[in-house]
Amino acid sequence: MISNLTTAIRSNKNLSFKEKILLTWKLSVPAMIAQLTSIVMQYIDAAMVGHIGAEASAAIGVVASSTWLLGSLLIAVIYGFSVQISHAVGANDKRRVKNLFKQGLVITVLFAVVMLVLGVLVSKPLPRILGADEKICVEASKYFMIYALSLPICQIQYFCGASLQATGNMKIPGMLESAMCVLDVIFNFFFIFPTATYDICGIKITPPGLGLGVTGAALGTAASQLVIAAAMFYFAAIRSEQLRINLKERLFFDINTLKSAAKISIPAAFEQVALTGAQIMSTGIVAPLGTVAIAANSFAVTAESLCYMPGYGLQSSASTLVGQAIGARKKKLAKSFAWITVGMGMVIMTLIAIIMYFICPFLINFLSPDTEVVDLAIRVLRIELLAETFFGASIIAAGALRGAGDTLVPSIMNLISIWGVRITMSYFLVGHGYGLVGAWIAMCLELIFRGIIFLIRLKTTKW
Repeated sequence: MISNLTTAIRSNKNLSFKEKILLTWKLSVPAMIAQLTSIVMQYIDAAMVGHIGAEASAAIGVVASSTWLLGSLLIAVIYGFSVQISHAVGANDKRRVKNLFKQGLVITVLFAVVMLVLGVLVSKPLPRILGADEKICVEASKYFMIYALSLPICQIQYFCGASLQATGNMKIPGMLESAMCVLDVIFNFFFIFPTATYDICGIKITPPGLGLGVTGAALGTAASQLVIAAAMFYFAAIRSEQLRINLKERLFFDINTLKSAAKISIPAAFEQVALTGAQIMSTGIVAPLGTVAIAANSFAVTAESLCYMPGYGLQSSASTLVGQAIGARKKKLAKSFAWITVGMGMVIMTLIAIIMYFICPFLINFLSPDTEVVDLAIRVLRIELLAETFFGASIIAAGALRGAGDTLVPSIMNLISIWGVRITMSYFLVGHGYGLVGAWIAMCLELIFRGIIFLIRLKTTKW
């Protein structure tokens, strides 16, 4: 088995099916572990806030989709450079790889600063615009503002991690993302809860605490991101042989590179706006149902993420494998990697969904002590689990298509799917008395539809 990713893809040897599977698995495992670790820590994170009360969970839940919107726009801008980095690595153009990294770092961080300003400006009115109960608006606004202020830090972390992955290095980003989740829990503990005495195996300890509640949750996350952003920058800009910044080398902005980045990023940004904008609209549909529905919706989304996060790990692998194969001018190999990663993801997410169906009562009880919230969250989550197989197909196929630079058509497909199917059905079902259950039925049917059309696109695209 050829162990080096770039060597394997660029070599004249025809990889066997077994070698492709092993190479895909080897590249995917660190990314999947990082995603799963992230979700485990998010469970603990949500449980911390959940034990403050349903209102605290609702305050974070009502602006969650808006934070996803800002975060997804940051990542969409990154795609324009990370895809080109993977192509340049596949073509063994070392100088271009380094300059792409430097250009991307400057431009993406500047974009994050713009998003910071916009986020701060909308932070105060946002919860009210989304229809949240007045008693949670103040905390929700503070949470969103702190998140917005941390965006440049997030962007450094995202971009350096994506660049390392584009070179085939999944291990370092995976380890650091896992470490960030651990730090998030530690920082959250000190920021969220007040000073208190705990009895651990007969030993009384009194760790200090600031007791900031929802605000503390935002500060804890920002602090952990700051530490990991610094580490990610170190490994990408200083330690990576392929990306290392040499201060003696002049940074130059190549107009063709910027045009290519725009060609990839603008449709991806459009796609993310369509997806997260629909999530914001869904929050607006759910918010009038009350605090219990908002909290249950938030906890069900958190629990479900255990199913789909392995898919996002495989999505990163699909983008890297396909991107480097395209860069090496091996389109047949690129398509083969695309189908292998999609198939692998569909199987893994199906198995996790089956397990989740039986263990979700335990998980959601861990997240919240409120029995009304727990019962509703379990009910809606079990509906959506029926769609996980096709959700996996859409996630990973999108990554494979993005690796080939195909972002326009997938963005249109996502727009049609989520707005034409999910939002329309959700509005109808919630409006006709089905409540939160109706919103999740709409989500389930839309994810199945989305998976099918992405499989068709993957089958028919010529690249």
